[in-house]
Amino acid sequence: MIPRIDVRGLAAKKQVTGELLFEFEAVDLLDIPFMEFSSPVQAAADYEIFADNKVEVRLRLTFTLQGSCSRCLAETEQTFTETAFGLFEQGEGDGESYGYLHFADLTEFVRDSLAFALPAKVLCNGCRNSDGENE
Repeated sequence: MIPRIDVRGLAAKKQVTGELLFEFEAVDLLDIPFMEFSSPVQAAADYEIFADNKVEVRLRLTFTLQGSCSRCLAETEQTFTETAFGLFEQGEGDGESYGYLHFADLTEFVRDSLAFALPAKVLCNGCRNSDGENE
């Protein structure tokens, strides 16, 4: 389950920084042809709540994809790690930030970050090394 941050409660307790560790099944979020997530996505989020109640979140995602190589269709498995940054503002999001009322729900931010972290193609070791490409 993807957590949410109790901005109001944490700010009142003067706990303005913290870390959230969680995992989730990405099957519910994305569908990738010929590839699948072989295990739950591991996530670590560091957050900071500022005096104006904006919340900055740094998210680290680690996930493993398995399926067919994009070039030769051989079975392959590859692990990826990506970092994303997000800003949450009280009220409506403006397209550059995510909005919240009392709780900053990380679901949309995590889904967007995972979508941007997905590779354009996944190559097996043979195809990655065949012509010096490391895509």
